[in-house]
Amino acid sequence: MGDGGTTPTTLDLGPQALIVARLAEEVGEEQLDAVTPCPEYAVRHLLGHLTGLSVAFRDAGRKDLGATTDTDPTSQLPDVTPGWRAELPKVLGELAEAWRDPAAWTGETRAGGVDLPGEVAGIVAADELVVHGWDLARATGQPYAPDTAALHAAYAMLAPSVDDPSRGTIFGTVVPVPEGAPLLDRVIGLSGRDPGWAPTG
Repeated sequence: MGDGGTTPTTLDLGPQALIVARLAEEVGEEQLDAVTPCPEYAVRHLLGHLTGLSVAFRDAGRKDLGATTDTDPTSQLPDVTPGWRAELPKVLGELAEAWRDPAAWTGETRAGGVDLPGEVAGIVAADELVVHGWDLARATGQPYAPDTAALHAAYAMLAPSVDDPSRGTIFGTVVPVPEGAPLLDRVIGLSGRDPGWAPTG
């Protein structure tokens, strides 16, 4: 962990990656075309996005920069492949392992075609796993309790962006939540989603 700011703060992404993998494992074939809180994504697209971002942030952590880290995730609609049930947990595990190396949190790296410090990229990966884990759980009717450390990291990243005029290019408009709402609801609201979203809502 950080020691007064002289070394980067690190976070084990493994627990949250495992939570997402377990959610994906429970998705039925009949649910792949179900709607999700992401307006343009069905469940199949969300799963494809999770696979792609896991590969991208795995390689960002390894500093293995190239096509996987240079591609804008909004450039095309992601989708699952025939082998996604084996591929997704595999790349989620590789993502977590890559960020267990302290070197991943140092220097500069790239993800989604954006250059950023390693320490920032690791936190962005945590936020992606927390928020999209919620998306997947809500879309498929599963209970969801994210990893506490990853959830706090996501909140710390999203909260300062509330007044950033450029946040609309990354996140949706903040959805207000009641004062005293659970931290997960606050994170989801900050990500531009309605914490009360349901498939029939």
